[in-house]
Amino acid sequence: MRLRFKPYMSLAWDVAAAPLAFIGAMILRYGLGGYEITSHLWLEATLILVPLSVLVFALFGLHRAVWRYVSMRDLVKILQATAIVVLFSYLALFAYNRLDTLPRTVPFINYILLVALLAGPRLLLRLRVEGGLGSPGLARRTRGEAVPVLLVGAGSGTELFLREVDRGTTSYRPVGILDESGKRVGRSIRGVPVMGGLDDMASVVAALESRHRRPQRAIVTKRELNPELLHDLLARTEKIGLPLSRVPDMGALESGVSVNRVEVRQVQVEDLLGRPQKRLDRAAMQGLITGQRVLVTGAGGSIGSELVRQVADLGPSELSLVDLSEYALYTIDMEVSERWPDLRRHMTLADVRDADRMNGVIAGFAPDIVFHAAALKHVPLVEANIEEGVLTNVIGTRNVADACRAHGVGVMVLISSDKAVNPANVMGATKRLAEAYAQALDIECARAGGAPRFVTVRFGNVLGSTGSVVPLFQRQLAAGGPLTVTHPEITRYFMTIREAVELVLAAAAHRGAGSTETGRIHVLDMGDPVRIQELARMMIQLAGLRPDKDVEIAFTGLRPGEKLYEELLHNSETDDATAVEGVFLASPRAVDLAILRRALDELRAHANARRTDRTLTLLKELVPEFKAEVERSRSDAS
Repeated sequence: MRLRFKPYMSLAWDVAAAPLAFIGAMILRYGLGGYEITSHLWLEATLILVPLSVLVFALFGLHRAVWRYVSMRDLVKILQATAIVVLFSYLALFAYNRLDTLPRTVPFINYILLVALLAGPRLLLRLRVEGGLGSPGLARRTRGEAVPVLLVGAGSGTELFLREVDRGTTSYRPVGILDESGKRVGRSIRGVPVMGGLDDMASVVAALESRHRRPQRAIVTKRELNPELLHDLLARTEKIGLPLSRVPDMGALESGVSVNRVEVRQVQVEDLLGRPQKRLDRAAMQGLITGQRVLVTGAGGSIGSELVRQVADLGPSELSLVDLSEYALYTIDMEVSERWPDLRRHMTLADVRDADRMNGVIAGFAPDIVFHAAALKHVPLVEANIEEGVLTNVIGTRNVADACRAHGVGVMVLISSDKAVNPANVMGATKRLAEAYAQALDIECARAGGAPRFVTVRFGNVLGSTGSVVPLFQRQLAAGGPLTVTHPEITRYFMTIREAVELVLAAAAHRGAGSTETGRIHVLDMGDPVRIQELARMMIQLAGLRPDKDVEIAFTGLRPGEKLYEELLHNSETDDATAVEGVFLASPRAVDLAILRRALDELRAHANARRTDRTLTLLKELVPEFKAEVERSRSDAS
């Protein structure tokens, strides 16, 4: 094992400084001519101070702190440790020889000198690192290739970012600061002037440009981003042609942790949506998953893979990943093996449409909890492949649910969609029928007093999921546009994948904690709907471009089965609150399980035989809210 000498060298200096500070205090008080008066105390003081300072400084960990990154926390420790050493050393000397001739000012001089000897070298090295003594950091900050930037915010986030600029860990050169409140205009932070408020952005940029210091980017330094502020900043920066970015999480920097590189990142669509953080019962979520055997279908998809990550974080005893896509399954399995190497896991290639296969998988693994995320979710594709949508979303859900009931699974969680409410497309109708089957089984199992509990969770679109509009817009932006929107007024609900999965786990934990609700559906609070046209404009602005000038927005017309707006609740449903913030309960009509089973047998037969007309007719009978009127081409074989 390699020995680390620097901490011991630091401790040696600190210990040596203690008697030096004592001798210095005596000389400052008596002068050099006072040697004869005080020299008899030097040896005695040294014999007391050396072991005392070793003990105290080691307990406070002064030697562990890296000098070049000394922080206020380290300086506070120095003040505290020094006070203890000085106090107890003089108490010991007093007990030894009473110190009758010693002036009372000496301990205070001693304290100040010892603090200076401990803190001074550390501060000098920190100053050199940050550029105050002609260090490379200062040269990096002022050299021409650094990108000139305008900082938005005049608080602690700005100070932390400027500190890293001085250390040379960024490629940016701040040329001015804007203060949102306007209270610090005319002052400066670490040498960078606060030049105005947000309303002054255009004039500040013009003034900097006249001095050949025009910024090439605006960087928001506030930690908590207000969506209204971001929208305002986007509008302002668009007018003057400045890209908008934000600083990374500066928490590690604030705690004194060293980093090699600090780079800003683009403001994300998630920042602009500004969804408030929900207060979730993490202990209940932990209680649901920890030590349990968990199976996830559709484990390689957008929702399924995030379920796998969050479940793995909660410490299951074993995790089974089920997917039909070989590549998707390989990808998520590799991620789990790297991030949670000690977690026992199983990879299973399986099709939920195969009842025998799903029975074998669930019987063999014997899970305690099953998350069923496998589904076809792309509306136009399911409209063009009706039978595949029915067999995967309806019959696949039935297969998984029946296998869960047959083999003693405790909880099955079904991932549903807002498109199941008043569906205008086959995908939505199949998801509503899947909900109905899980409802019916939940009611049946509750009456029989057995397991499993069936938890259905319904929510809208998630940002960045496979096939969603955000990746589409990103690809179109990379190609130079246009961004395609189907209708000027089309709206959708959005939340992040992480938030959606957190709420799914919270809803499952709520139901698993002894809730007596049966046959009801958990609905996630999606906030306010977002116009897709506005989302496209945001993404163009975030790329530093101008909508309708640099990048066009083209309207292509509604696609088959597409609605102008989505709903989370049917007209007859109420949204009753639960103990989980952001999760509500709805009560759709329930269908008798025996009747539903017979109807699904018939639906499966029609879909397997590719009888599209009969499949669609029966689907409409089973889901009366399904009102789609779409002309479909049919092959002769149908």
